[in-house]
Amino acid sequence: MFSAGRYLLLSVALLLVGCTEKNPAPVPAPAVPPTPAILVFYKTGGYYHPSIPVGLRAIQQLGRDNGFRVDTTNAAPRFRLDTLRKYKAVVFLSTTQEVLNPAQQSAFEQYIRLGRGFVGVHAATDTEYDWPWYNGLVGAYFNGHPAIQQATVQVTDNVHASTSFLPARWVRTDEWYNFQRLAPDLRILATLDETTYTGGTHSPGTHPIAWYHTYEGGRAFYTAGGHTDDSFREPLFLRHLLGGITYAMGE
Repeated sequence: MFSAGRYLLLSVALLLVGCTEKNPAPVPAPAVPPTPAILVFYKTGGYYHPSIPVGLRAIQQLGRDNGFRVDTTNAAPRFRLDTLRKYKAVVFLSTTQEVLNPAQQSAFEQYIRLGRGFVGVHAATDTEYDWPWYNGLVGAYFNGHPAIQQATVQVTDNVHASTSFLPARWVRTDEWYNFQRLAPDLRILATLDETTYTGGTHSPGTHPIAWYHTYEGGRAFYTAGGHTDDSFREPLFLRHLLGGITYAMGE
């Protein structure tokens, strides 16, 4: 026989056990990883490409469709390491001539050495001619162009994310750059068939038009397309650009 006191203690204990079973401690929700982000930089010190606003909107849409945030700026003071390190890659969208001062250049160099990425689009090779480090990063400098016309792009790398889906011979219309001071370590993704248009200045089979490489711990991708508004409405060109961005982001 239980005494009244022992019966009361047992009842309280059972009640507490029941409450614990019905109201377990809350389990913390799993942490949601932050959305990856890129910065699109479009400052110009020379010619301003009218396609820049169309390109900005197109890259923002690529971000919305593919799960990354796209911030845009033409303000060089954003090039501080504490700001840049928030981004997995920085896109130079048809920048021209001198766009960064020495302190901003230094911050960008440190950013790339953290293992981050760079994407150059079209006139990014017409930028910062007096900054040798940038020449190594972007891979070449602009050396003139003929009139806008149709040409055939020959895909030389059918594995990279930016070209794996392209036809071996990709016919499109754009402003086709010639280049100088090419970096020796470039991995060429596509070349121009100079027999399909007029105004090329490279030796046969050696006219690069898109490439990538690793550089001082980071990743760099460049495509010479993107002069025209219509470039940023072409599904294949947009997918090509997206592949370069995801490569630079390390995805």
